[in-house]
Amino acid sequence: MDQKIAKNAEDRMKKAIETIRHEVASIRTSKATTSLLDGIRVEYYGNPVPLQQVASVSAPEARLLVIQPWERTVLPEIVKAIHKSDLGLNPVDDGAVVRLTLPTLTEERRKDLVKVLGKIVEDGRVRVRTIRRETNDELKKLEREHKISEDDGKKAQAESQKLTDRYIALLDELFHKKQAEVMEV
Repeated sequence: MDQKIAKNAEDRMKKAIETIRHEVASIRTSKATTSLLDGIRVEYYGNPVPLQQVASVSAPEARLLVIQPWERTVLPEIVKAIHKSDLGLNPVDDGAVVRLTLPTLTEERRKDLVKVLGKIVEDGRVRVRTIRRETNDELKKLEREHKISEDDGKKAQAESQKLTDRYIALLDELFHKKQAEVMEV
């Protein structure tokens, strides 16, 4: 495969995987992880900013997250942002920190989360396949313009398919790991 096209395709696939990995990390499991709050944005002096920019987040226990704001004045905004999120958590503000106790997930809720997880991972597969299709279209265009031979075009498309298979396998592995985490009681 033309090295520039191959590098571009691989870089784009890596970015797609990282985006999906980030989305998957935000899915709640029965264990408290600080990445659970990555998508939370807090109003800070009129601007929405990521929670991590106004507070430190820690998981001192398996089912507890503690949010320690840099300024106490931002505590109500943190509580409000958590309430607005779709995490379904009830923040407790003690005046100095916000505590989030993660309730155990019901069987039904775990199954729903696995469905959401499946949708996220499927979106990732679609992104990777779209990158493959665009790469193959670019290669066919080079063939038509006689910038590469037909044999080189076929080899490059085969390499593109191998790359696609590798990244889809990574997505499948990510799905199975997270599914096991979510279904764990």
